Amino acid sequence: MTDLAQPRAEPHSEDKILPGVVYGLYLLGFTNGLTFFVGLIVAYVYRGAAGPINASHYTFAIRSFWLSIAWFIVGLALILFGIPLSLVLIGIPMLVAGVVILSAISLWFVVRCIAGVAYLVRGEAYPRPYTWLI
Repeated sequence: MTDLAQPRAEPHSEDKILPGVVYGLYLLGFTNGLTFFVGLIVAYVYRGAAGPINASHYTFAIRSFWLSIAWFIVGLALILFGIPLSLVLIGIPMLVAGVVILSAISLWFVVRCIAGVAYLVRGEAYPRPYTWLI
């Protein structure tokens, strides 16, 4: 006999599309720059109403953005101060440090986005959304 009572409720699973869109917009931002900010706005708008899994991804994405901006400013400042000082050769280490910081922060940002997507595809919350590392 079949049980015609109540259909079984599926376990609640959160929609993976919007956090995936945020990660995609972040990665697309390397080509145009504008979609970084669009992704940040989407993450802020949907974080409050999201379930625990998506909220961890939104928090992770927001923190990734602001940490990368902070380090981008440091690297850019080193480059901008190093350019005029490189004329007298004392700014060359500043230039090199600025380029290294900008390169490292770009790689760090991409790796964080890929890690976020990996957890999102598995349907898991990001385990450490407040970390500086990955």
